[in-house]
Amino acid sequence: MDTQKILIVDDDTRNIFALKAVLKSKGYSCISAHGASEALELLNDHQNIGIILLDMMMPEMDGYETISTIRSGEKKHLPIISITAQAMVGDREKCLDAGADGYLPKPIDVDKLLDILKRYLK
Repeated sequence: MDTQKILIVDDDTRNIFALKAVLKSKGYSCISAHGASEALELLNDHQNIGIILLDMMMPEMDGYETISTIRSGEKKHLPIISITAQAMVGDREKCLDAGADGYLPKPIDVDKLLDILKRYLK
């Protein structure tokens, strides 16, 4: 379907496994990172990443700090979709204000995720 890869960043292996299974079944190519440091390394190593699905609540460096780091680097225009269990009033705006291009609460609505991917991946 697409040569661009989806970078999934989440500290919970089960979430990565579930997202990868759904996306691969739809023909998408995915790589994953279990934290921000690993994600930043992958961004440097892989030139064909087309979008990042980023968990906002991770130890070490949370999603907000990760977005800030990405936005200050050479891949600053890469689409970032925040994925979080934080679904309280204002959480969506907080993610978008931090620099995310989109917001998906957990559990992920697969149809909404696929719509986002179609919009951003060419």
